[in-house]
Amino acid sequence: VQLQASGGGLVQAGGTLRLSCAASLRAFVSSTVGWFRQAPGKEREYVAHTAWRGSTTGYSDSVKGRFTISRDNDKNTVYLQMNSLEPEDTAVYYCAAKRGVSPRPTSGVGYDYWGQGTLVTVSS
Repeated sequence: VQLQASGGGLVQAGGTLRLSCAASLRAFVSSTVGWFRQAPGKEREYVAHTAWRGSTTGYSDSVKGRFTISRDNDKNTVYLQMNSLEPEDTAVYYCAAKRGVSPRPTSGVGYDYWGQGTLVTVSS
């Protein structure tokens, strides 16, 4: 299984970016896919997840209302639309996946597969 995260870059505060996570995962449509991030010197933290063919989504309080997770099951791809970016959003963003429903979608232990990460830098 491979997860390929892309779409990171440098953006000014208030700007937007869209991250993509392309997965080579059988039965992708029924998998749980999450986004996590890790800022320099900080622990990895949960950002968002999608499950149940996209009918279930969740967000951390820090991104709720600004980020939107979506999935295109025909393309085996999950997106993270990030609006109103803040310098505090600067981090390496990782996508993760688990076949079926993850019992712990907001924790890293709830996933079996991880992508390589894509760097998001938000300047003030």
